[in-house]
Amino acid sequence: MSQTVARAIDIVAFVSRRHRTLGEIAEHLGVHKSTALRILQTLDEGGFVRRVPDNRYAMGFQLIAYGQLALDQVEARTLARPVLQELSERSGHTVHFAELAGDQVVYVDKIDGRGSVAMGSRIGLPAIIHTAGVAKVILAHQPDRSRWLSTCDFERFTPTTVAGRAELEAQLDDVRERGWAEDDGEHEDYLNCVALPVFDARGRVTHSLSVTALKTVAPLDELRAHLDEYRTAARRVSRALGWGGDENGRR
Repeated sequence: MSQTVARAIDIVAFVSRRHRTLGEIAEHLGVHKSTALRILQTLDEGGFVRRVPDNRYAMGFQLIAYGQLALDQVEARTLARPVLQELSERSGHTVHFAELAGDQVVYVDKIDGRGSVAMGSRIGLPAIIHTAGVAKVILAHQPDRSRWLSTCDFERFTPTTVAGRAELEAQLDDVRERGWAEDDGEHEDYLNCVALPVFDARGRVTHSLSVTALKTVAPLDELRAHLDEYRTAARRVSRALGWGGDENGRR
């Protein structure tokens, strides 16, 4: 991959999390502002980034169109949608569906619950691997986690955010053992969630689903109390994807 293309891809990923200044982008790339600006101008012309009123840069609207086209090709999302919709309606909470895509875990569907509030999760965006339940439960089942963990910056968002690699490794071991993951306000301190693995036809964990709620509405203890219900939903999606074994990946 050419250096310019790699930098352009890096910029799109960088501004997808939040609006960034030219200086922040240049520092992130390790280049002069003029170099960063040239790439940004090209991306802006193509609709991949856009300049917002405070002179920061954000993800471009053209990506939304391309993202929808990509989502339309994700068969797993189509197969899972009825189960996710039913689970959200029954629980009243927001349900996410994520997919392992290369070195990232990406949100491919999201059903908002009743009275839902703003969340950082967006369809088409990668999940933060050291905070998001959907990412942790997928990574816990990968035989080699190192290539994912090596890219994690372990940014501290809240007091409960995982502090470093050793802590996350230990947490992933626990997740693999018990069969589900949690997010205890680790990215947004007012939210928590539990996440379950989804197996494909070969018994590999390629997807996951999570149930997310306001802590004031349903704290973790209450979400845990419904794990059997959520596990059943994850099993139904696994079977729709061709898996004939149990929820632990065994036939």
